[in-house]
Amino acid sequence: MPKMKTVSSAKKRFKLTGSGKIKRKHAFKSHILTKKATKRKRNLTHSTLVHTSDKAAVLNMLNAK
Repeated sequence: MPKMKTVSSAKKRFKLTGSGKIKRKHAFKSHILTKKATKRKRNLTHSTLVHTSDKAAVLNMLNAK
């Protein structure tokens, strides 16, 4: 049987933490930043965790257990 490949976009966007949680970055911080408030852009800078309801789908894309 062939090897299971990870989804390339997922391996670029998500990192597993030591405790098994999944880190992600906020969206909406790449362009059209002039109309966004400074506070909003600052809050989008920090990374956060993937929600528990999406965790199984992300782990499936990463082929992680």
